Amino acid sequence: MAITDHALPIAAVYDWCVQPECGAIVLFSGIVRDHAVDEHGNLRADVTHLLYEAYESQTVPAFAAIEAELRGRWPHTGRVALLHRVGVVSLMESSVVAAVSAPHRPEAFEAARFAIDAIKASAPIWKHETWAEGADWGTAAHALVTPASVASARTGGDRS
Repeated sequence: MAITDHALPIAAVYDWCVQPECGAIVLFSGIVRDHAVDEHGNLRADVTHLLYEAYESQTVPAFAAIEAELRGRWPHTGRVALLHRVGVVSLMESSVVAAVSAPHRPEAFEAARFAIDAIKASAPIWKHETWAEGADWGTAAHALVTPASVASARTGGDRS
């Protein structure tokens, strides 16, 4: 569980998740793409980079709460890795990684999906987009929620 201003070590995260009792690893890596769509459906073409800001003193505990909720929902989970970049992240670089190992693939897929959804919903991280025509804070800003209120394929909705 960490935030960093360095490139995310995706291969090392995968290798760390490998365990003899786990037959599945799902690793999600969010990549900076060349476009964005704002909350009104307008295309922001030629995105050049994103700038992420976070409060480490609040983000790392948020990641720990996400992991705790994940382990409550999928108690046989092996290893969990949650990493997010801060600072400037260029086109085609990874800004976030959520990786989960589990004995079986359904649990690994469900838990990894929950992990990335919970990071987006629960962690105090802000995105500033820069594109050809300008720059602005990321679209779809929202109030943070607790990990327990993040839906998953298994729970189907709010657990609170």
